[in-house]
Amino acid sequence: MPIRPIVLHPNEVLRQKCKKVGHLDAKLQQLIDDMVETLSDAKGVGLAAPQVGVPLRLTVIRLPEDYDDPKAGQLLVLVNPEIVKATGEWEPDEGCLSIPGYWANVKRNWTVTVKARDQKNREIRVKGEGLLGQALQHEIDHLNGMLYIDHPGVIDTLRRARPAETREPRDSQAASESVE
Repeated sequence: MPIRPIVLHPNEVLRQKCKKVGHLDAKLQQLIDDMVETLSDAKGVGLAAPQVGVPLRLTVIRLPEDYDDPKAGQLLVLVNPEIVKATGEWEPDEGCLSIPGYWANVKRNWTVTVKARDQKNREIRVKGEGLLGQALQHEIDHLNGMLYIDHPGVIDTLRRARPAETREPRDSQAASESVE
């Protein structure tokens, strides 16, 4: 399973609305395997197919194993995902593997429910709160050609990451207190 290069902003593939996956085959399974390996190597939470140069509606997500969530450490493969329900609001820190070295505060729903197909072509529903909900929204934005820096007000909170910063989001109060 080769590690694929991560496409960086401002590459145009990041701005394309991705095509639906028609059927799952060996070629798509290879892409999934490569994306999982690439995500692991990059130490990220989520990776969308356009971030490896493929404009398909496919994403992989894995919360850190030490994160306080029942789905922590589990791999989620989502084919043709779409948000069907969203509630609550928070404004966590957010970064992106395609915009390395920067963070910002992004208004997100606290809880989202996503319907998709898994890598065995079974229909699934995933409900995510907090970091998982944030990752689901972030990756689906990628599939629609949108980056976190496109959200209203985000540019005002954009900041360069310090080496000591972690990828864990803080709650909205702590996040707003950390803005320089």
